[in-house]
Amino acid sequence: MSTPTKKPASATGKPSRLYWGIPAVLVALVLVVLLAKWMTGLPAVASFLADYPGHSELPDGAPVGFPAWLGWQHFLNGFFLLLIIRTGWQVRTTTRPSGHWTRNNKGLIKTKNAPTKITLELWLHLTLDALWILNGVVFAVLLFATGQWVRIVPTSWDVFPNALSAALQYASLNWPTENGWVNYNALQLLTYFATVFIAAPLAFISGIRTSSAWPKKAAGLNKAYPIEVARAIHFPVMIYFVAFIVVHVFLVLATGALRNLNHMYGGSDDAGWFGFWVFLASVAVMVAAWFLARPLFLRPIASLMGKVSR
Repeated sequence: MSTPTKKPASATGKPSRLYWGIPAVLVALVLVVLLAKWMTGLPAVASFLADYPGHSELPDGAPVGFPAWLGWQHFLNGFFLLLIIRTGWQVRTTTRPSGHWTRNNKGLIKTKNAPTKITLELWLHLTLDALWILNGVVFAVLLFATGQWVRIVPTSWDVFPNALSAALQYASLNWPTENGWVNYNALQLLTYFATVFIAAPLAFISGIRTSSAWPKKAAGLNKAYPIEVARAIHFPVMIYFVAFIVVHVFLVLATGALRNLNHMYGGSDDAGWFGFWVFLASVAVMVAAWFLARPLFLRPIASLMGKVSR
């Protein structure tokens, strides 16, 4: 009897899909650019771009520039979101948890039923979720209290043709003129609106449904909102946030890095280096938090709020 041989990696199809996938994506991007350049050369499309240059006019009295609180909120949102994505992936893929955590059933949060034991990875994920949501509530309150909401909420219907115009300009590599200190282009506006007012709430309502905080014995509520639906929403939303971060950072650096970084981190509309150094410091903090989010450092913190066990 012959000894069965192990099939080569290529026989599984996974490496071959990767080898073909990357060139296919690059070819698709080239085709999109060529198609966009051809379309923008058509008289009708050129006339459309002239009528809709890519941005909608803001209402009278709209604020100009970025206040200091918005810079802090931007950093905190990015900080929490980065770690939430990391821990969410760990929760999804970890087969051997590094430990478990059980909430102390006393104090402000006290329930009739015994607390559920969860993994240390899930505890960190849920803790970061709570901090992100709290920060989001503060962000929303300040956004509407200071009038900054008009910069990321559509106030006229022409935002949609202008967004299409901006998309064509990006795709043809003839990028729309950036003036984020005064007004975002329409595609940016709609993207920020979708991120703040659609993606973030979806992440919250789908995340809490899959967490231990959701009531297990609420039969009617669980039937109306099945956990399978929440799971089908939660992971794609995470993919959306990853894609948003990648594209957002790329465009910030590719469309006038120093000026853009000063907008958010320096509170000014110039091309100095102050915003860059603050941004660099914020990245250092994020990198440090990424590597410090390990059981050795997490167990003492988690033990302050519950019992940590193996």
